Amino acid sequence: MTTVLTRDDLLDWLLETDTPAVRAAALQRLSGRSAVDPDVVAARSAAMRSDPVAAILAAQHPEGWWVKPGAGYAPKYRGTVWQVVFLDQLGADPDDERVRRACDYLLRWSPTSSGGFGTSGEGREKAPPPSSVAHCLNGNLLRAFLGFGRLDDPRVQAAAEWAAAAITGDGDVRYYATATSGPHFGCGANDKRPCAWGAVKELLGLARIPADRRSPRVRRAVDEGVAFLLSRDPAVADYPMGFGNTRPSGSWFRLGFPSGYVTDVLQVLEVLTELGHGDDARLGPARTWLLGQRAPDGRWLNRYAYNGKTEVDIERQGQPSKWVTLRALSVLGPDVR
Repeated sequence: MTTVLTRDDLLDWLLETDTPAVRAAALQRLSGRSAVDPDVVAARSAAMRSDPVAAILAAQHPEGWWVKPGAGYAPKYRGTVWQVVFLDQLGADPDDERVRRACDYLLRWSPTSSGGFGTSGEGREKAPPPSSVAHCLNGNLLRAFLGFGRLDDPRVQAAAEWAAAAITGDGDVRYYATATSGPHFGCGANDKRPCAWGAVKELLGLARIPADRRSPRVRRAVDEGVAFLLSRDPAVADYPMGFGNTRPSGSWFRLGFPSGYVTDVLQVLEVLTELGHGDDARLGPARTWLLGQRAPDGRWLNRYAYNGKTEVDIERQGQPSKWVTLRALSVLGPDVR
């Protein structure tokens, strides 16, 4: 008979010292420790010396980029964009010189003339075109840069304002068929229909702006994004679909870590919880669904691990996942006993 781990058992597992990045995150998210708590500082320091963080940073070019110079979107999951996004998700130290160098480099080459962060797979140090700005990328980078302490950087503020204007349609924003194709999260990758994946990523970025630092336009964009995500049951994820699709992508229901441009049901819960809407009754079915995803022993599995695609494998596909379990516990709270 399988023993089901309680919440306390799961916390003990997450706090094990052999995975210091998880330990540092769990101390803060689940135990309420501050970033300057000695145990958190020690765990983060250990994480910087351990894989996967150490392996990612070891592959960095001295100038701050990975694989090839430029805006760094390609190769997918190995280029500079992805390393900065994943390092933030892993809780890398913002004060580490290599992390600062990566942020400085990407902030030089990823902003576009529109203000948003754009994509480019070219190996040239050249700004990407404004037609390449999409909510998923902009939100991912916005969240990472804010996590690394760049709130006051004018380029980060410009990306936040671009996001808000593009969401609400309130401002001088040009839309392009190739990416952000219109207000209300319209995206060319979703047949110009509102894209929930992009909405989640953009809201995750805007959520990291302290409430008292959000402009009126950003506040309106956040409200619009919350309303959009709550307009459907996340457990069903039947958000607008383009190109003749009638069923949501299966990726919605494969919980994983790290997180690229794909979104899952849990990430909808995460962002709405972070924005203060975690107790909304409309999220009840999604929370029930999430509880139902526990393995027989009470842990959650990594069903979207990006194995073989990233600079270093972070967890094993289909195996018990400390990162996914941490994500789930962070939103479920006392629902897990």
